[in-house]
Amino acid sequence: MVASQGRVVLITGASSGIGRACAQLLSERGHTVYGTSRQPLTEAPKGWHWLELDVTRDESVRRAVDAVLAAEGRIDVVVNNAGYALAGSLEDTSIEEARQQFETNLLGVLRVCKAVLPSMRERRTGLLIHISSLGGAVGLPFQGLYSASKFALEGLTESLRQEVAPFGIQATLVQPGDVHTRITENRVLASQSGPGSAYRAPFETTLKTIEADERDGVPPEDVARTVLELLEHGSVRVRYSVGKLVQRAAVMAKWMLPSRAFEALVMSLYGLSRD
Repeated sequence: MVASQGRVVLITGASSGIGRACAQLLSERGHTVYGTSRQPLTEAPKGWHWLELDVTRDESVRRAVDAVLAAEGRIDVVVNNAGYALAGSLEDTSIEEARQQFETNLLGVLRVCKAVLPSMRERRTGLLIHISSLGGAVGLPFQGLYSASKFALEGLTESLRQEVAPFGIQATLVQPGDVHTRITENRVLASQSGPGSAYRAPFETTLKTIEADERDGVPPEDVARTVLELLEHGSVRVRYSVGKLVQRAAVMAKWMLPSRAFEALVMSLYGLSRD
């Protein structure tokens, strides 16, 4: 894919945080941006277009993609960013809660890909940027379903890259560490994680650490700058990490330390121990 200005970009989950930062930066750089969300924006976008899109609904995805194709004639780049975080022990998480986590974080990406790929194949060009997480490289305590959805997204993207390469299409992953966004306020807690849960005390300890790390995380504009670099680059690797060096280094440690030692390290970061 040849780097150039003036790309047509579709971004999911653009109401706030990483998605909105991407929409703003890319539009400022001269790209035609369509940012989407389930609900209308509370503040009008500056320099980019908003569309309603619910990644959990086939028709909603199809309608939004068709609207962009009708207006612009093409979609050059997709940033699959829509998602949310579910927290709680696996035992306390219902099957329906788990299903909804995957419905948004994984199947939502699949829906968007299926909607945009036919036109990209026809033009033999396109770039799919999937916003994953360092939690997609390391299983995090009390974020098991969130990590699982991102692990699955990583596998999906690795497979997708190989399938679409003959059509001139690229796919890549961006793995942010902690980012200061509304993910903290919007986190969904497993319904059985409240009083009475056997995991209540360690969960509360872990959740306090998670929230503190997020509030001290890098700004979403850091992720947006990485997305811009990928969009304007000729060729992309499988994945790129963004965030504080200590968090990125922790992922590397997974492959360097014995598994039990690495588990102990991760648990200690969240105030947990085996005893």
